[in-house]
Amino acid sequence: MTDEACWSTDDVVRLAGVSSRTLRHYDHIGLVSPAGTGPGGRRLYGRTQLRRLQHVLLLRELGLGLPQIAAVLDTGSDAAEVDALRVHHGRLLEEIARLRRLADTVARSIGEREGTGEMTAEEMFEAFRDDPHGAEARDRWGADAVAVQERVADWTRADATELTADWESVLRRLATARSAGDPVDAHGAGLSGYLRDAIAVYAAERLEQP
Repeated sequence: MTDEACWSTDDVVRLAGVSSRTLRHYDHIGLVSPAGTGPGGRRLYGRTQLRRLQHVLLLRELGLGLPQIAAVLDTGSDAAEVDALRVHHGRLLEEIARLRRLADTVARSIGEREGTGEMTAEEMFEAFRDDPHGAEARDRWGADAVAVQERVADWTRADATELTADWESVLRRLATARSAGDPVDAHGAGLSGYLRDAIAVYAAERLEQP
């Protein structure tokens, strides 16, 4: 380590609100590594590492997984990282604006129930009409993914639990067959190709409808 300011693991845990175990994991996967070690083998972090950790936490708050975060951070360019931060900043400002609209709707709803003013029908739903993440989801995953999300939005917990259980049952049976060394055409020659074609037809007819 040089004479520049440095922080121990305990310092970073206190500052960032992450656990020492998380820091060790980030180091293990190459996401955020210490700048060096001090007396007694203490891990030490410099300002560069703090900035990188801050960016990791920002991206995590935006819902990115660790592999996606690593891809963003490992561009090798400060300019690219600044550009990414500008994009995240814009998204956060959009989310702040959305939450303010929701808060305003709640406040006016309270006022209406307390008799201080009636909302118009348009005002009642104004905060819900524009989804700031809809365009982003469409750009990242396509219109089909957005349509699927809209279709499952009304699912109950029981619906989701049932689907998950069915899918896990299928995976367990596939894993058992694979472990036993069963060929993919175990129930008849050509079955795997037939199943593939059936899945393609189902997807075309049932999953790609708007």
